[in-house]
Amino acid sequence: MNTPLPYDPALLRTRAESIIANVRELAQLGWTPATSSNFSMRLDDRHAAITVSGRDKGRLVEDDIMVVDFDGKAVGRPLRPSAETLLHTQLYRRFADVGCVLHTHSLVQTVASRLYAGAGRVHLEGYELLKAFEGNSTHEMAVDVPVFANTQDMAVLAAQVDALLDRQPLWGYLIDGHGLYAWGRTMAEARRHLEAFEFLFAAELELRRLGARG
Repeated sequence: MNTPLPYDPALLRTRAESIIANVRELAQLGWTPATSSNFSMRLDDRHAAITVSGRDKGRLVEDDIMVVDFDGKAVGRPLRPSAETLLHTQLYRRFADVGCVLHTHSLVQTVASRLYAGAGRVHLEGYELLKAFEGNSTHEMAVDVPVFANTQDMAVLAAQVDALLDRQPLWGYLIDGHGLYAWGRTMAEARRHLEAFEFLFAAELELRRLGARG
């Protein structure tokens, strides 16, 4: 007799289809080079669907999406999740309304993370596109996007993110020399945040190139 799965398999298939379709589009933009990046969606209050480690994100199939619990452990199949799984599950554990976490490695994101690592943040102010972030209704505001030092110790990095979340609302953050994490209540909202960050970082980099930023 088969042991019942602790999550809904039909919901997993739906989530896998959404991840595959959306990530294929992100890969076509060049935001997931080599086998980098990782993506997840909430299943319930204990589990998330996440990409298996080491897969080409532009060629994902249903078997490349696995289930983890909020401690980052594989559930149902003995597969290896992304090394950065804890950075996903900490958001699901902390925020009941977070339904999707996207992590990409675009050139713009990576360059911005290097240039602003010393400051520890990218300051974004006055842009109309700041209204893309959930809860914002005006360009007359500022967002400081944190830049964390890169480390292979995900427990340490997750603790640093948690400490900052205690002090300010966030829609995403950068890791130095690495890439961007962005999230939202749905896949569509997470993608909107991701794409807004990409545009805003590109605008800041262009202003620096033109000498309008120190």
